[in-house]
Amino acid sequence: MYLRLLLIASLVLSPWSALAADDGYGYPIPGSYEATILGTPAALMPEITEKMRLRQLVLEVIPGRHKPPVFFYDEGLRCSFAYQKQKAPLVFLIAGAGANDQSAKLLSMMRALFQAGFHVITLPSPTHANFIISASKSGIPGDLTEDSADLYHAMEVAWKRVQGDIEVSSFHLGGYSLGAAQAAFVAKLDEERRVFNFGKVLMVNPPVSLYGSATRIEELLKQIPGGPKKEGIFFNKMLSKFSAFYHAGNFVAINDDFLYAIYSERLFSREETAGLIGLTYRINLAGMIFASDVMTNSGYVVPKNRVLRSTDPLSDYFQVSTHLSFFDYFNEYFYPYMQTRRPGLTKEALIASLSLKSIEGYLKSSAKFGVMTNENDFILSKAELDYLRQIFGERAKVYPRGGHLGNLEYRDNMAYMVSFFKEQGVRP
Repeated sequence: MYLRLLLIASLVLSPWSALAADDGYGYPIPGSYEATILGTPAALMPEITEKMRLRQLVLEVIPGRHKPPVFFYDEGLRCSFAYQKQKAPLVFLIAGAGANDQSAKLLSMMRALFQAGFHVITLPSPTHANFIISASKSGIPGDLTEDSADLYHAMEVAWKRVQGDIEVSSFHLGGYSLGAAQAAFVAKLDEERRVFNFGKVLMVNPPVSLYGSATRIEELLKQIPGGPKKEGIFFNKMLSKFSAFYHAGNFVAINDDFLYAIYSERLFSREETAGLIGLTYRINLAGMIFASDVMTNSGYVVPKNRVLRSTDPLSDYFQVSTHLSFFDYFNEYFYPYMQTRRPGLTKEALIASLSLKSIEGYLKSSAKFGVMTNENDFILSKAELDYLRQIFGERAKVYPRGGHLGNLEYRDNMAYMVSFFKEQGVRP
């Protein structure tokens, strides 16, 4: 069941076949939810002609880390490393919530930067199971300061692994979605530790408030007929729509063309599209909660002191996890943990700390930052979008549409990303 859900979720988030551009900005999908799901049509992605020299890094970030038997497959933090033969800048890229080091969007960013002459190292999100198991000191993700310290340490370990193999002229940093917010906190930490002295930091579709953005995503589930408690019925309904269209003989394979054809036939209502985004988010959240609970032996989903083996069935635990909302995680699991770290901490103070506003002075004063986002990114309120414009000024590039990350792989966006980092001068 778990693998089937993840497979469908990954198909839903795949890029799609070509659509016609409609105005001066050529990204063609106007709807926020639709753009988020459909992504960028393949014909509108940048042409990548240079094959990457790519290595997978498996890092021992926390020596001697105990890993429960159910995670027998996890041999260390997995990062991807693309490298040039000549001296070049190195860009670290942080994945969005629930994503690993080889997520489609992260690899697209990597390819574009590699072709432009950069070394690149991609890292999984601190909310991804691999990071929780192998690189999170607490095993409980969610705090921007703690997670960013873990990311910074992972970057140090990765750099130590590769520094004998490449020549680096400068260091830069980027991230998308949650990874964008974490990049800001990582950069601030680097101001103190000075290991990398990041020259440029690009934040792509960042949330302003993690709590506010998670709330907006959770609210998408309310658009499912019957609300979030009907998500299982809703998911089966979505699957039946895929199946009915496929069996009608329109296509012979489940691929990007097949998925776009379903969309173009309007088999989904706007409400179902929103619910599908919320459901995908809930699936990612479930994986995070399960990994954290097992690593910390918290007893939140799996009974305390229950030792899961590789042969134990996990479907029941996954079903329980998928019915836990962000608010359940925050109120019942994350906030109590943070209170043990900061006695007297209120929920209001915690929520405020999980925001770019908590480091506003640094972001406003540092010229190294840039932001890419969209007018119709549903994780931002209008006030938050205005806030980003106010804080970053000309350093904020706001596109007219694209939803949340839907236009990340569009050629104009990729060109802007590359030019942002190349302002430091990457090639003679």
